Amino acid sequence: MFRFAFRPTLIQRQQCLKPLVTSPSLYKASCRYLNLHEYQSKELMKSYNVRVQKGQMANTVDEVKTVAQMLLDGNAEELVLKAQIHAGGRGKGHFDNGFKGGVQIRTGENRGDEIIELSKKMFGANLITKQTGPEGQLCQKVLVHEGISFDRELYFAILMDRAHNGPVIVASLQGGMDIEEVAERDPSAIHTEPIDIEKGIQEHQALKIAQLLEFTGDALVDAQQQIIRLYDLFVGSDATQVEINPLVQTKEGLIYCVDAKINFDDNSFFRQKEVFSWRDTSMEDAREVSADEAGLNYIGLDGNIGCLVNGAGLAMATMDIIEMHGASPANFLDVGGGATEKMVEDAFRILTADPRVEGILVNIFGGIMKCDIIARGIVQAAKTIDLKIPLVVRLEGTNVDEGNAILSQSGMNLITGSDLDDAAQKIIAAV
Repeated sequence: MFRFAFRPTLIQRQQCLKPLVTSPSLYKASCRYLNLHEYQSKELMKSYNVRVQKGQMANTVDEVKTVAQMLLDGNAEELVLKAQIHAGGRGKGHFDNGFKGGVQIRTGENRGDEIIELSKKMFGANLITKQTGPEGQLCQKVLVHEGISFDRELYFAILMDRAHNGPVIVASLQGGMDIEEVAERDPSAIHTEPIDIEKGIQEHQALKIAQLLEFTGDALVDAQQQIIRLYDLFVGSDATQVEINPLVQTKEGLIYCVDAKINFDDNSFFRQKEVFSWRDTSMEDAREVSADEAGLNYIGLDGNIGCLVNGAGLAMATMDIIEMHGASPANFLDVGGGATEKMVEDAFRILTADPRVEGILVNIFGGIMKCDIIARGIVQAAKTIDLKIPLVVRLEGTNVDEGNAILSQSGMNLITGSDLDDAAQKIIAAV
């Protein structure tokens, strides 16, 4: 049984709360999400009257020039240029053209011209950070905004927590750094406040968090209001996470959200169509985009064993047992309970298009999806794409005998597994 719980030492700025499971691959596979660029998150925050810095996204160098001039006309003494990719650690990252730093700050008389020149080194280059992998992500957009002066960097987040059956506010005085490291080093530095999902956030709760973050005077009232507005955003946009790191107080006593990470419940698509229209598929794994188009639930991983399974729980168990036997899954792929032969063929195409996949394990429990139907789909797909890598199939459930008969009479060089453990060992041996 897989359990989900919130623990301060496992706070993730990734897609969702980290599951307490045996296989590290299951963490990524359990989280499907809409990821926004920083400029999109800030536009959303502005719509809820959450205070962010003035600025705009730019697609070209000419647009950078226009935005920079607008900010200079507004007396911005400091300009900030940020590469827009779906990964953290941009400031410490480097581009594949040798340029260092996906976040640049400039002051002085020539700050506008310098920002324009720096943007030329970002556009069209891949930014590599600790979260992107060695290939990096292509920078096609930048955010140009004003700089602000502040003395403290704080951490604030609202997360869905199943242990409390609703939202939990997480706050820390140690913002502007990896919150996971803070929680590991000093768990007492992390403060949590559960929110009743039916009542919503109460003023006294927002005040409590503001006081824990050591705001005083007028800043205390402002912080309380900003916290309430962030909660309104969390609920109003069907978010599963709103993370502000850092949350800062300027020398004038105003509270600003300097950076934001917002994730959303995919089931809210029908009422959050505008937000979901902001999806940038160019930042996503091409395999996952293709799978979405085919109606498949797919998450790409880094192993060499391709998995085709029906049912999310069974898919995670399949991945887990592969790792228990010393190998690594290349993906999470749930074809669902009503998959057609066409969907099975699409699944095989996606799996075999991944050069890391050296073998495929099909694990099907026939319920709604009958084993004979899936067997026909497997045979047809393997023949259509001329499968060259090892294939192990384990069928169980409705019409299993008919399904196994179809496989055995197919004339294909495939291997059958008597149970999941046997199938996992056979595909690992085969590759």
